[in-house]
Amino acid sequence: MAYSEKVVDHYENPRNVGKFELDDTIGTGMVGAPACGDVMKLQIKVEDGIITDARFKTYGCGSAIASSSLVTEMVKGMTLDQATAIKNSELAEELALPPVKIHCSILAEDAIKAAVNDYRRKHDITN
Repeated sequence: MAYSEKVVDHYENPRNVGKFELDDTIGTGMVGAPACGDVMKLQIKVEDGIITDARFKTYGCGSAIASSSLVTEMVKGMTLDQATAIKNSELAEELALPPVKIHCSILAEDAIKAAVNDYRRKHDITN
C-alpha cells in the first residue's frame, strides 16, 4: 500500500507530539480501535473559548499518527464548536488515506470530540 506524501510527512515529522501538564485549561481525549490496536491520546489547551494549542500521543500505524498530527494542527485557533465539527472525511481527504485506513481518521475525529467534551465537562459547559 502506497501512502500519500502528506501521510509520510506527518508520520516522519509529526507535529505537536507530547502532553500538557494537567490544569484547568486542558481537555483530554483518549480513544482506541480494538480491531487494529491503534490508541490516540489527544489534548487541547483552551483560552477564552479558543483552542490555543494541541498535543497528541498515538500508538498505531503511520496513518493513525498522521491523522493525529494533522488534527492537532487543524484545531489551533478554532472554537470548541468548530473543532467538534471536524469530520473524519476532511482528514481522510487531506491525507489521501486509502479506504482500508479510514478508521484512523475516525479515531482522530473521535479524539478531538472526546478532548472537547472533557474540557466542557470540567467547566460545566453544555453544548
